[in-house]
Amino acid sequence: MSKLVLVLLSVVAAYANAQSLPVAGQPVSIVVPYPPGGLGDILSRMVGTKMQESLGVPVVVENKPGANGGIGTAYVARSRPDGHTIAIVPMSAVTINPWLYKDLQYQPKDLTPVVLAISLPNALLVNTSVPASTIAELIGLAQREPDKLNYASEGNGSSSHLFGELFKASARAPMTHVPYKGSGPAMQDLLGGKVQVMFENIANAMPYVKAGRVRALGVGSGAASPRAPEVPPISSVVPGFEAMNWIGFVGPAGMPREVLTRLNEHMVRALRSPEISKSMDDRGATLVASTPEEFSAVVAADLARWGKVIKESGITVQ
Repeated sequence: MSKLVLVLLSVVAAYANAQSLPVAGQPVSIVVPYPPGGLGDILSRMVGTKMQESLGVPVVVENKPGANGGIGTAYVARSRPDGHTIAIVPMSAVTINPWLYKDLQYQPKDLTPVVLAISLPNALLVNTSVPASTIAELIGLAQREPDKLNYASEGNGSSSHLFGELFKASARAPMTHVPYKGSGPAMQDLLGGKVQVMFENIANAMPYVKAGRVRALGVGSGAASPRAPEVPPISSVVPGFEAMNWIGFVGPAGMPREVLTRLNEHMVRALRSPEISKSMDDRGATLVASTPEEFSAVVAADLARWGKVIKESGITVQ
């Protein structure tokens, strides 16, 4: 058999394998780079169950926590780009960590965006003792008494920290950052009045708002959230402001187009199922179920946005 024929046969075989991926009997691993129990973990397990049904191969969810999502995300970045190893990641793992951690074991270029699954608007909250009932009143208060208001975050370099810094810069509202180890302790001190302001995702925030324990002055989405239609978008007062978290699925760089397309189709089908759609809606999340190209555009835009905020505010982490 001639060398030319052998080359042609290998090309045909490779194309056939790409078309038939995932390979029959070989499991697909969804890596969750955080401990069990979070929204990403819940979503990955629901999507995994649906994908297992539609792909006809086992789908295994693996938790690989550590380094603010860096360990699990790096593991996927180093994996073979054959569609059998993917990760579910929050916005911070792909668009914030690369600007903050000098020893990060991956970069956005090492990942292939597969599908942007959901987005979560954040609410701008204030303690009930704060003499401000609107976004404009809060900005005026911060300008009259620079740095007297404290805003809480779930930690240095967290998305809530960056939302606070972006608000300070965009609204020209000087406030003092107070970092916590997680959103739970931060919320407790907001409720107790030890800090006055906080950005929190709307699903976690609304029970406290409805109970009258904090006030929601605005939301970080471009339009009012169905979870709180009476709360105006912050961008209605601070043009262009956005405070949105998102969760998506990524694979290693270099995934063949056929594999990427197939994975995206099955994941979109899973995300749009009635069970997952309702579950995410109940948690205050907005279903996106994007194309890979749409997700890539979001990653590029957020990388630029948060890089600028981090550089201008001088945010560092230990």
